[in-house]
Amino acid sequence: MYSEEELIEGCARGDRRFQQALYERFAGGMYAVCCRYCTGQQEAEDVLQEAFIKVFEKVGDFRKESSLAWWIKRIVVNTALNANRSKLYLYPMVDVQDLNEASAQADGLQAYSHQELLEIIRALPDGCRVIFNLYAIEGYKHHEIADMLQISEGTSKSQYARARALLRERLEQQREIKVWKG
Repeated sequence: MYSEEELIEGCARGDRRFQQALYERFAGGMYAVCCRYCTGQQEAEDVLQEAFIKVFEKVGDFRKESSLAWWIKRIVVNTALNANRSKLYLYPMVDVQDLNEASAQADGLQAYSHQELLEIIRALPDGCRVIFNLYAIEGYKHHEIADMLQISEGTSKSQYARARALLRERLEQQREIKVWKG
């Protein structure tokens, strides 16, 4: 098992053994990130592959100001955003001036498996899904999301609110199905 320093140096030299070791160490977690942004397995795999190509090309520029995992995750998220960027503009995003977000209701989520929740999130419209992931899961602020996606902050907030409303609706539908089958 190589240290992160050895992985960075080996990958910077273009050594395939170190690239494979880096990939094996981080690909599983980064694939999960890709799955949150992509609508299907094939798209997630493509984004992951493209992201790791970028990682290998830029690893020599890694300045160790953050953890290697965080740096790789940032590349994965940006690659996923770029893959989705053209699709985001195919769907209308409503800009709401005065947005009143409802309080989050996390109760009852324990009844769902990770896979069920992932599928519900994947079913969101592209704009909602991307903004939900960036805000709720990755922890970006709306002004950061607006800068990243070149949209207004209000649009980011409204898409997040729409995503939450759609998620609540779909979770309620799933809950009713489970009770009915129960």
